[in-house]
Amino acid sequence: MHKVGVLALQGASKRHAEALAALGACPVEVRTPEDLADIEGIILPGGESTTMSKLLDLAGLFEPLADRLREGMPAFGTCAGMILLSARILDGRADQRCFGVLDVDVRRNAFGRQVDSFEAEVAVDRLPGGGFPAVFIRAPVIERVGEEVEVLSSVDGLPVLCRQGPVLAAAFHPELSDDLRLHQLFLED
Repeated sequence: MHKVGVLALQGASKRHAEALAALGACPVEVRTPEDLADIEGIILPGGESTTMSKLLDLAGLFEPLADRLREGMPAFGTCAGMILLSARILDGRADQRCFGVLDVDVRRNAFGRQVDSFEAEVAVDRLPGGGFPAVFIRAPVIERVGEEVEVLSSVDGLPVLCRQGPVLAAAFHPELSDDLRLHQLFLED
């Protein structure tokens, strides 16, 4: 992939764009349906998932993005982005929507509140070079994994990095480390 969108409505989009650019990709800030036109994949960053869901609706982006995802456009969701890609949000607001392209059920902020944030080196299947420095900030937990979902990494027995077809999702924030291997994995697959 070369031209990759980064959802830029709310959340940590700038660091993802910097990682993409460092790897030779062309990041595109996605704020309107028109911004989806020429991108080959998209990153849904961390942030606040209920706010992001509302902003996607307000910007008229939810349905056009949902269509592109259903058509198989590659996506990489981190933290809140993983929640948005999931099949079901167990503790979301009644009006909160998700795209349903990753067959997992998630619970928001399940690793704890902001003060419970932590960093851990996690082993990642299919990623050469040793452990990955994962930053967990009010991170979601995957409570159910569908049959077609490949778990690439777990913490305390809980999946924190998954892939299903063209969709990659992390409960943590890879953009907050200097390690570009997960962004590279997303671009290559």
